Amino acid sequence: MKNRVALVFGSTGLIGSEVVRRLLASEAYGEVHAVARKELSIENEKLHVQLTDFSDLSSLQLPTNVRDVFCCLGTTQKKAGSKEAFYAIDFQLAFDLAREAGAEQFLMVSSIGAAASSSNYYLKVKGELEEAVRGLSYPCTKVFRPSLLLGERQEQRFAEGLAGSVLPHLSFLFQGPLRKYRPIEGTAVARALVSGALEGGNGFRVLEGDEIAKLAG
Repeated sequence: MKNRVALVFGSTGLIGSEVVRRLLASEAYGEVHAVARKELSIENEKLHVQLTDFSDLSSLQLPTNVRDVFCCLGTTQKKAGSKEAFYAIDFQLAFDLAREAGAEQFLMVSSIGAAASSSNYYLKVKGELEEAVRGLSYPCTKVFRPSLLLGERQEQRFAEGLAGSVLPHLSFLFQGPLRKYRPIEGTAVARALVSGALEGGNGFRVLEGDEIAKLAG
């Protein structure tokens, strides 16, 4: 039955755009709401897009009947322009949106190695966000920690592009404890997010490597 309602943040990125497409294709979802800075390159009677520059979250009119919230927000320090700007998006904006969007499930894209105690600023911020989200009142929260993401992005990232062209040929090196560091297609992570939502559950759960791949099918 088409009775589930989904809300997606970061709906124009590598993972978020695929999450939206899969939600629209799923018979389980009757409505898909996307909050974005620009129009999505897809039209569907189930899709409802709310455009915003995120400067005033109080102006957002979030649906009140959401079942599953997907947070696929993310940038880089280089693209953001500074540590402060990166933090404002990858932590503050993501947390504020998570706090405002009540639902049964919250599914978030983080990163392998995320830890609030990390000396790497990117991983530190991701870890801090995980801890902050854990304190919210969602009955079920699932954090997905993929390794290097493969796929076509709207913006080119030279380092990721170079690594993405080389590492897939070295997958035999990622065995045992290193398996979770294997590069993964962004579309596979999106499949895992949607499957994880349909799977349901309770409490706080972190998924890495093989767990993400298994959900992705």
